[in-house]
Amino acid sequence: MSDKKKIRVVIAKPGLDGHDRGAKVIARALRDAGMEIIYTGLRQTPEQIVTTAIQEDADAIGISILSGAHQFYFKRVIDLLKEKNASDIIVFGGGVIPEDDIPSLLDLGAGAIFGPGTPTSTAIEWLEKAVLTKS
Repeated sequence: MSDKKKIRVVIAKPGLDGHDRGAKVIARALRDAGMEIIYTGLRQTPEQIVTTAIQEDADAIGISILSGAHQFYFKRVIDLLKEKNASDIIVFGGGVIPEDDIPSLLDLGAGAIFGPGTPTSTAIEWLEKAVLTKS
């Protein structure tokens, strides 16, 4: 076991979206890569997601969303992190998000958006680099 601190990631499913297969796939992949995963479960509010991330001393929040409400949920989570002086927590996401919407999510402060079919290794490498850069 190395002395290196494990990356802690909250995986969240906001809103009424009940499809969590993608969230579970990325959670397992990150866990298998040696990260600590806190899965919030379905139908979480942005407030619940941010509270969990702060309480768990998370390095990142991964938002999985398929409902089409990605603009609202990413903005709300990022705004709440700022309000709670926790904007050092990296926000990234995936799901069915139109390509045209990705630039605005990145402008809001999301670090990366991974669409369907993205290899989990791509997300793992990005997250490791993002957390290392943040430190």
